[in-house]
Amino acid sequence: MGIQERERKMYRPLRRAGLEVIPDAVPDGTMPVVWGYGREDIVDGFSHRYETPRLIERLNEDWYDLAVLSGLLDHRREFLVMLPQGTRTHGAALQDMHWGRRAAPTSWTRVRLLDRWDIMGRGAASAFLGIRAGHPGFGMMALDSSVYISCSTGEIGVDVVAVRHPDRSENVLRQLKWFATWDDRLADRELQKRIAIWLAGRAPSAVSRSDR
Repeated sequence: MGIQERERKMYRPLRRAGLEVIPDAVPDGTMPVVWGYGREDIVDGFSHRYETPRLIERLNEDWYDLAVLSGLLDHRREFLVMLPQGTRTHGAALQDMHWGRRAAPTSWTRVRLLDRWDIMGRGAASAFLGIRAGHPGFGMMALDSSVYISCSTGEIGVDVVAVRHPDRSENVLRQLKWFATWDDRLADRELQKRIAIWLAGRAPSAVSRSDR
């Protein structure tokens, strides 16, 4: 897919939601994906049922408070968001998961939060940060990997959690090590390779902290 198509189909909808995409600017050494964190890794979060009054406003307000307090945003209000490498939507990815099909490749993209934004409304409606307005789903991480924020749309409401230092979590590292060697037709070989390289290249100090 060309740059112009990605700009038209993905970047413009995200910009309307208040996220300016900064292409090819993910910091070197960023962990490829965050999977498998446990309850003990979660440091903060919130939940809202779908019948909550002013649902989208409440979700936006609580997301921003969490993003600021957890350190997701840097001084330029920049952070990472997990997006498909093509233009396949969040809803399509959920269908792939449900039917046991191989999901479309995803990777981190650097973004800047603009002055006017609507993550849980227009962002979710863009189909890349959710299914529709008020039904968001996404993964976000600080540029220094110090915090990961996951948002999931469930049967009765929306759940958002913050995980501190996912790159040091024993649960996450265990899951990534398992996936890197998973021998299955549904496995994303390119992602497995990226994970293996990242695991092998972690700083010795990080290895000693996580393996204690």
